[in-house]
Amino acid sequence: MLEQNQSRKPELLAPAGDYEKLKFAIAYGADAVYMGGPAFGLRAYAGNFTMEQMAEAIQYTHHAGRKLYVTVNIFAHEQDFEEMAAYLKQLESLGADGAIVSDPGIIALAQEAAPKLPLHLSTQMNSTNSYSINFWLKQGLERIVLARELTLAEIRAVREKVPGELEMFIHGAMCMSYSGRCLLSNYLTGRDANRGECTQPCRWGYGLVEEKRPGQVFPVEEDERGTYIFNSHDLCLLPYLPMLKPLGIDSYKIEGRMKSIHYVSSTVKVYREAIDTLWEQGEEAFKAKLSSWLEEMDKVSHRDYSPGFLFGKPGAESHNIESSNYIRDYEFVAFGLAADNREHPQIPTLVKDEFSQGYWVEQRYHFQKGELIEVFSPHEEPWTFEVKGIHTVEGEEVDVARHAKEILKLELPRPLPPFAILRRAKKDKK
Repeated sequence: MLEQNQSRKPELLAPAGDYEKLKFAIAYGADAVYMGGPAFGLRAYAGNFTMEQMAEAIQYTHHAGRKLYVTVNIFAHEQDFEEMAAYLKQLESLGADGAIVSDPGIIALAQEAAPKLPLHLSTQMNSTNSYSINFWLKQGLERIVLARELTLAEIRAVREKVPGELEMFIHGAMCMSYSGRCLLSNYLTGRDANRGECTQPCRWGYGLVEEKRPGQVFPVEEDERGTYIFNSHDLCLLPYLPMLKPLGIDSYKIEGRMKSIHYVSSTVKVYREAIDTLWEQGEEAFKAKLSSWLEEMDKVSHRDYSPGFLFGKPGAESHNIESSNYIRDYEFVAFGLAADNREHPQIPTLVKDEFSQGYWVEQRYHFQKGELIEVFSPHEEPWTFEVKGIHTVEGEEVDVARHAKEILKLELPRPLPPFAILRRAKKDKK
């Protein structure tokens, strides 16, 4: 299987928490996106899509020549099946390129109700060996998403014995529980992680309380801020792509449907460039660019990076014992409005035709005159400008962009390219 697959580029699969993020993922180079519908997915608090939005998203994705997969990966309870068949039929009729599933009952129902809908087995099913993977392939699954707990040697051994499509996570948050099977959220907050409602209590700070001393909390570690015993690092396999290439994995997956546009755009662009460079130009060219890609990865919100289980079971070095906070050295302040945003409800008819000129942005975080802003875009190197003029849609000039999602026109040294991200180094990082 290795010789057959290693020469072919893997699919780059990106998260699409909402329609906006989907467009950015595609613009920055994703071959495919995965998203959640109005129900039955494991990210209940992502933006997700109504059925009408899903139909539009599928059409948009296919028009771009890409693929779209829908998560249907809850561990279903009896009442979940009341509307499940109709939902699966809708996904099939809309032309979804696959449904990501984990529950055997949902798999059986999908094969009966929507036989033309391809099924991908979620990482939630803990596929850690070739015997279970080949079992699921015989049941009609088209693709298996590997468990995140596999080492490089184990992935190689599996690939040698498995004829079907394999997908693996290469970047994003790592769940402290085995392939995401966790009851902490349900127990502590009443929100079931295995039905899409995780509140991430594994990221909270914990201390020890002795029963005869109520209210007196003893830190488990010598840290005045508490302890973070479940707080894993983020996965980043970017430096190890040359090791993964010979394995012939069919799809590389980025985690993060609840992350920002900035996160999706940056991670997709870096991995797009890295994959293309490695497969088309070779390992030496890849190594020459690696440091700049890693520098870009440090600009998105993240926890300290780790290779996860790639080289064996992680030890204490793969856990944050000082803080559960994200590293945020850059702030995402706005994005450029391209021609396909002309119907934005905040834009007066008078200025709609100016959109393609590349000076309009949608604000996401406050910025002001005199600050240096970096422009990040799909096909250009980042460039920086000083904010000299900020204008509202009414033509008023303001000194500070302070209203979330406000539409503004900037005085720029050159037009913004389509899907440009505007970001600013945090003041203590300048």
